[in-house]
Amino acid sequence: MKLILAFLTLIRSLNLFFIVLTQALFYYCIFPFAFDVENITVPYTLTPKYFWLLSAASVLIAAAGYIINDYFDLNIDQVNKPDKLVVDRIIKRRWTIIWHWVFSFAGVALSFYIGWKISDWIIGLANAGCVLLLLLYSTTFKKKLLIGNLIISLLTAWVVMVLFVAEWRPYTINLPDHRLVMSRLFKLAVVYAGFAFIISLVREVVKDIEDMEGDARYNCKTMPIVWGVNVCKMFAGVWLVVLMLSILVLQVYVLQFKWWASILYSVVFIVAPLAWILVRLYRANSRAEFHSLSNAIKFVMLTGILSMLFFKLYS
Repeated sequence: MKLILAFLTLIRSLNLFFIVLTQALFYYCIFPFAFDVENITVPYTLTPKYFWLLSAASVLIAAAGYIINDYFDLNIDQVNKPDKLVVDRIIKRRWTIIWHWVFSFAGVALSFYIGWKISDWIIGLANAGCVLLLLLYSTTFKKKLLIGNLIISLLTAWVVMVLFVAEWRPYTINLPDHRLVMSRLFKLAVVYAGFAFIISLVREVVKDIEDMEGDARYNCKTMPIVWGVNVCKMFAGVWLVVLMLSILVLQVYVLQFKWWASILYSVVFIVAPLAWILVRLYRANSRAEFHSLSNAIKFVMLTGILSMLFFKLYS
């Protein structure tokens, strides 16, 4: 049992659940809404079978990324979170690297299989690129200024955009119904991918501040080490404001559809917590406070994901 719990910790099982939840809600709530067009004649390219295979590929690749990150972060984690160490304490390093390659190969192979079945090779190539980016992030870019944060944020946004890419077909874009559907699907994918990008970027910055001690000891050039904590707070704060304003503007747009429950939910469970995080961010000084903020941001990630349910409610 101890080994199983350690393995679930290593692969960040809760984060993997977030990936599945995000993709499932987008597929089962956003897709029907986007395809709900009068006289629609275009069926899904991404059938339920291939959707779940694609989601499994996303989970495998993400799990591989978490494993390789812990493999290369062993020394830093001994400083930042010694009580949560799994690698070399419960699971040997050679087994972590084996699991990384097994999961990576399985995820990429599954992606190419899906691409072959739905005639879209971009999926396989893009997910292979994700594996490479996660490897480069763990070995090099995580220790560099800003680029590591951007990579993780882009990969988080890809969790949503991969579903649009799998559905999009250039050879049917001239069909009026399909063009309308793809336009709606693209806009909604950008909204949720944009939300995922910004909220992930803010959380990455907060985590960098939280992990400054270990990062500094091993010569990492993360934002708080290079720019200082106050500048990082300002950077994260600006993105929080951008995110809150963007969500509020969207609610003004939604007013015309009279989705009152959706608007209330967004203000109470997304915008208000973001405002609370912004205030707490500027007051935070200790590692424990930044850790608490990181968890609060994860809560907003969840509430943002769950907002997709309203498209099912109102469709």
